[in-house]
Amino acid sequence: MTRTRMPGWLAGLVGGVTLIVVWWIFSATAFHPAEGSTFSPVPSPLAVFRWLFVDGNIAGAWSVFSPTLAAAGIGYLWGNGVALLLATVVLLFPKAETVITQIAVVSYCLPIVAIGGISVVVLGGAKNPGDPSATAIFLAALVCVFTTVVGSILGFSSADRAALDVVHVYGGGRWTQLRKVRLVAALPSILNALQIAVPTAFLGAVLGEYLGAITAGVGPTLIRLQGQLDSAGVWSVFLLCAVFALVAYGIVGLLIRLVTPWVAGKAA
Repeated sequence: MTRTRMPGWLAGLVGGVTLIVVWWIFSATAFHPAEGSTFSPVPSPLAVFRWLFVDGNIAGAWSVFSPTLAAAGIGYLWGNGVALLLATVVLLFPKAETVITQIAVVSYCLPIVAIGGISVVVLGGAKNPGDPSATAIFLAALVCVFTTVVGSILGFSSADRAALDVVHVYGGGRWTQLRKVRLVAALPSILNALQIAVPTAFLGAVLGEYLGAITAGVGPTLIRLQGQLDSAGVWSVFLLCAVFALVAYGIVGLLIRLVTPWVAGKAA
């Protein structure tokens, strides 16, 4: 008997509808406003829709998110660039693997709140209002390192030993093996790591803005809405963060399919 697989778009639609229904039930039962109060820590989907579209707050979404997206993008490039460089060093100098792996693990285990507080003092926020925050860029880069380093090293290590021996027999060194064999074998793992790093970098940028002394971006907006006890606004920003992260994740996945169609099935 042949089983028909549910299309990806349909599975996503069903999952989204299910989440909205569960959200609505919880907002109407467990988190229903107390008697005589209109505040609810979990507003209904209708309240979020009203805040975004009826009250017109969606119109200012881009001005709020553009500094955060810029910081996430810059941090993404820096963090993944450093991670790929470290993974390449491991391939050229295998004895450095233990040290570099430990560095990646330490970067992953560092308490972001503490590091963010120190980076605010050292790096500061944005030079001009509306510019990406230096702290947000740093944290966005930091949270990308572990995933990409580990994924790249595992990918490089998965190269076929016979192919490496052939390159060696014909006089190729480690650099030739890296270009001709290891990079091709590692490409699916590297691309997966780069795609996973997209929402991670966005989260790091938001945390950096939340901790930094800046006036523009998602972080300051969340602080302002929380101070006003505007739960519908806070949840709306949360929802928009998820949308932006999913869109960026999908765009990177699409670029991967276009640039490397021979590994699209493995990397997607």
